[in-house]
Amino acid sequence: MEENISIIKTVGIYEREEIIVDFARWLETASKEALVYGEGKFAMMSASMAQAMRINADELARDNPENTERVLQQAIAMMTQFKAAYPHRLISRSVH
Repeated sequence: MEENISIIKTVGIYEREEIIVDFARWLETASKEALVYGEGKFAMMSASMAQAMRINADELARDNPENTERVLQQAIAMMTQFKAAYPHRLISRSVH
C-alpha cells in the first residue's frame, strides 16, 4: 500500500483514480471486519471515509497530488491502527 502512495505523483490521472478506489475497497473490507469484532465506531468511520473517497475519486485524482497523498496516508493510518489492535485476519465473517 505504501508503495502506491510514493508513486501517486508520477502516475496519470486514471491510474491515480484507480489507486484511490483500491484504497476505498481496503477501507470497506476493514469496516466489515471491524463490525465482526464489535468495533462499530471504527466500522462507521472507515466506511464513511471509503464512501467519501469513492465519491471524490475523480476530483482527488485531478487535484494536487499532495492532497491525494495526504488522504491516502490517513487511510493507511486508520487501517494500520485497526490491524495493530486485531492482527489476525478473519477467515469467515458470519455472525451468530
